[in-house]
Amino acid sequence: MAKEIKIQPLGNRVLVKPEEVQEKTPGGLVIPPNASDEKKPSYGEIVKLGKGKDSKGNLLKFDVKIGDLIYFKKYSPEELDIDGETLYILDTEDILAVAK
Repeated sequence: MAKEIKIQPLGNRVLVKPEEVQEKTPGGLVIPPNASDEKKPSYGEIVKLGKGKDSKGNLLKFDVKIGDLIYFKKYSPEELDIDGETLYILDTEDILAVAK
């Protein structure tokens, strides 16, 4: 992301730029997401990490880093609109996997 995002996740939360997961048929055709489909993307890139402290001030270790592509629970993120761009904020506990 080229511009500075002026929001900082707190605690064990991360800020994620969602990306659409494109489906492919066995023949290799890409199926675009349906505009009427109410599914939220559950895949995205981490753009910011929280400070890494819990409510008691204990340091937290993140298993992810900025730039990681992650899969997360579909209904867990909070949607934010920042300068016309949709971003998600979610707890690290809701991250299911890191894409390698």
